[in-house]
Amino acid sequence: MKKIIFKTLSVVLFSIVLFSCTSRTPKDLLKESIIPKPVSVVATNSSFVLSETTAIYYQSSSEELKDIGNYLAEIFNPSTGYNIQVQSTDQSPGKGNIYLELSEQADMNDEGYTINITEDLLTISGKPEGIFRGVQTLRQLLPAKIEDKSIQEGPWEIATGTITDKPSYGYRGAMLDVARHFFTVDEVKRYIDLLAIYKLNTLHLHLSDDQGWRIEIKSWPNLTTYGGSTEVGGESGGFYTQDQYKELVSYAQGRFITIIPEIDMPGHTNAALASYAELNCDGKARELYTETEVGFSTLCTDKEITYQFIDDVVRELAEITPGPYIHIGGDESHVTPLEDYIPFVNRVQEIVVKHGKKVLGWDEIALSTLVQDAVVQYWAKAENAQKGVEQGAKVLISPAIKTYLDMQYDSTTKWGLHWAAYIEVDDAYNWDPAELAPGVVKENILGVESPMWSETLTNIKEVEYMAFPRILCNAEVAWTEKPDRNWDEFKIRLGKQCARFDALNINYFPSTKVPWH
Repeated sequence: MKKIIFKTLSVVLFSIVLFSCTSRTPKDLLKESIIPKPVSVVATNSSFVLSETTAIYYQSSSEELKDIGNYLAEIFNPSTGYNIQVQSTDQSPGKGNIYLELSEQADMNDEGYTINITEDLLTISGKPEGIFRGVQTLRQLLPAKIEDKSIQEGPWEIATGTITDKPSYGYRGAMLDVARHFFTVDEVKRYIDLLAIYKLNTLHLHLSDDQGWRIEIKSWPNLTTYGGSTEVGGESGGFYTQDQYKELVSYAQGRFITIIPEIDMPGHTNAALASYAELNCDGKARELYTETEVGFSTLCTDKEITYQFIDDVVRELAEITPGPYIHIGGDESHVTPLEDYIPFVNRVQEIVVKHGKKVLGWDEIALSTLVQDAVVQYWAKAENAQKGVEQGAKVLISPAIKTYLDMQYDSTTKWGLHWAAYIEVDDAYNWDPAELAPGVVKENILGVESPMWSETLTNIKEVEYMAFPRILCNAEVAWTEKPDRNWDEFKIRLGKQCARFDALNINYFPSTKVPWH
């Protein structure tokens, strides 16, 4: 009798052990709160477990995939306490691993990706840029504590199923004004990291304005040593050496983000006018400026030295900028007569093209004769965007009333301004780029950008507060097709991001419009 009982217990225990080793927690992929919302999600209601034996494999032919694998391991290892290795392979890896797989799919663009998750294997496939976007989705499929820099308790389970995804617009960006207040290399890197999580792919740096010149130009050194010495409020300013700028460009490239440098002209140029007297029509250097009014400065458009200056600046910037665009500003040149402004912009465009770059400028540049492949950044006047389209230009959508992240949420917001609007979180979400200006339809639009002006912002934590959570709204507007966007559904997904914000130490605005969880 004892033998029978012992055998029975042995069988039961063996079955329990066997079951515990093979069973998985049922998880519904459809219930995950992914931002931006993917094109397609199919759930199979089980789970893949990230464990201490998991490795990240990539196709051995791709160094880019190796870098993406290392990026992913650097996210996973601190919080899990694992030592997840990144390895090359020429065949599908074994059970329990992650596989980064190059794939060409006819209906996908460069940023499209597929994530296939089974109990045994998690595969992200696409081109390298798409795989990197897929990695950001994978982060959101794990508990928010995966973002922690100290060891957290598991389990690390991921719902099974298939996600197929690609962006609606190819340009999804943010702009950071480092001229009114200067932000350090580390602060800009921090912003780049946060933008990457929500699949933004461009960072536009506003490098010059009345209050400061922030990029080293070796042929005109006083621009930074004098013109970059102050900022709004009269505090010490700062600038990036060309090596530091190249460091930022490289860092961004590692996150598949393109940096676009802006030199604003002919207005917003007091820092340059204070640095070099010859850029002024009267030959007299201006005083450094630390207030916030706009529209009072202009380069002397009649002087040949002005165009030599611009040629030198664009040449040096083009040499250290691998991205396709140089932003020439062009906004709020209130003291530059239109009869001077138009030939100036025409000539500056030719300089940019001469140095192998494409022209990007605020919507006022559409008053000129636009060169081929020029892009008009619509921020204020729909008629300027329409003029750009009539000339065959693409339009970058950045309406101040929807995308300006320095606009206050409401009248109680500590930082920011409200000259364009108060922009609550739902206002940042409930709009469509192709419905703002008659005659500017989706095929005319390059993408969406969210500018952050820094008159009132002195450090990256203040920038974060103004950007988050609205940058997620703008990110989904740019990534997800309009029929798939719905505020009542989005706000639930957004509310569940607060744990991730906390894990990432993001300073964010806790809008009452959002049910934070």
